[in-house]
Amino acid sequence: MSTIPTALPVLPASVHLAPGVGGLPIVRVTGRAGSAEVYLHGAHVASWAPAGGAPVLWMSAGSRFTPGTAIRGGIPICFPWFGPNAADATAPAHGFARVTEWQLSGAAEVGDDVVLTFHLTDSPATRASAWPHPFEARYTVTVGATLRLELTVTNRDTVAVTVEEALHSYFAIDDIHRTTVAGLEGVPFLDKVAGATPTPGSPEPVSFTAETDRVYSGTTATTTIDDGARRIAVTKTGSDSTVVWNPWIDKAAAMADFGSQEWTGMVCVETCNVGADAITLDPGASHTMTAEFTVTPAA
Repeated sequence: MSTIPTALPVLPASVHLAPGVGGLPIVRVTGRAGSAEVYLHGAHVASWAPAGGAPVLWMSAGSRFTPGTAIRGGIPICFPWFGPNAADATAPAHGFARVTEWQLSGAAEVGDDVVLTFHLTDSPATRASAWPHPFEARYTVTVGATLRLELTVTNRDTVAVTVEEALHSYFAIDDIHRTTVAGLEGVPFLDKVAGATPTPGSPEPVSFTAETDRVYSGTTATTTIDDGARRIAVTKTGSDSTVVWNPWIDKAAAMADFGSQEWTGMVCVETCNVGADAITLDPGASHTMTAEFTVTPAA
């Protein structure tokens, strides 16, 4: 079980740090314009809702809240690789950032928003991993009527390094059968369900009739999730990849931390730099990737 850190920044009245599920420390935000919960484990945003609005993020009822284990749902941070590590099959999927405790280094009220800052740096454990480089990661979470996420990675090594990164956002929807994702029309993608097959882009918004796992490369476009009840716009900068995922029936049933019937109520639209869009950083160089979520009623 993790413990509440003793070295903390001064917290405003809208921010509280307490034990969460499984005893993992959680930062609870109750701002004037929105509320959120962020675990120090993985700097994992587990919930966000604009004031007076319904929850926007999806969390699995089967998620595990234990040290060293990824949380299922919300917004995991995938870094410094995405998916399985190509050089080490025993390395954790999607990198070590989502299963490592981050430091809460700042919390402030800025107008109606609440701004949290988290930090992660290399450690003996990360330097012994499949990606052994010194680094610094800063993650800024702005909670309000919109949710803004900013991930800045700095290479502290003496050689150039290549990183993959993703804000693996799980969104709560009414029903996947009636949900579409617009903004990727005409963009080619790798179909991972079909063995990473290169596939031409479609002129229509993404719709869902089976397991879907697509990596759209070379796109900076805003995407819009529409489930018939509301629209969730995902605007991004510093990101050239977008991943769209829903496990459907069989894969959901095969995952121990994913309820077998929960797949109808979620969709992942991920802000990324993965595969061909991986980032190479010279010594001392930094890269910033942002995602911003805005919710409006469906037309």
